[in-house]
Amino acid sequence: MLKITLEYIPFNPNVSFLMIKQTEVVERPEYLTFFYTHVYTSIFVLLSGFLAILRKDFGLKNFHRNMGKVYIFLILILAAPSGIYMGFFANGGFLSKISFVILGSLWWFSTYKAYQAARQKKFKEHKQWMWRSFALTISALTLRIWKVIIVYLFHPNPMDVYQIIAWLGWIPNILLIEYLITKKHI
Repeated sequence: MLKITLEYIPFNPNVSFLMIKQTEVVERPEYLTFFYTHVYTSIFVLLSGFLAILRKDFGLKNFHRNMGKVYIFLILILAAPSGIYMGFFANGGFLSKISFVILGSLWWFSTYKAYQAARQKKFKEHKQWMWRSFALTISALTLRIWKVIIVYLFHPNPMDVYQIIAWLGWIPNILLIEYLITKKHI
């Protein structure tokens, strides 16, 4: 993910993913602001999420709290809202757009619920909502893994791949987390 993020430094609208988004780049000047906001903050969301999870192994309570604050702030204020905006312009047609808007909305909502539970000192609920949030966060990774698998095995049309991975990127993640929460593993 870091490698993908670094492709967009310095600001260059003629690189990688943005090459297939030229209509939005040209017709919607705000699109690049939302895109860069999403890309540049999401790498820190992933990092802070992973680091907050690791704190259990090292007993670093304040570290966990600080990483959690970074994670929550970035998602609620920057990453999720910019992701929702971009979802309205997703490749793959209407089905992909719906998926990415739902994903961004659930990402924001689950993170907000986690924040709210922590503020109320309901730490079991906080933990469950954070796992939901993080399952949606790592959809950035699982989407790319599914893309490689589907392209390698089936060689479908690129827009068909996009419609499929738009949903596979996050639904299995959230189903797994819900299963683990239900079975009291989280």
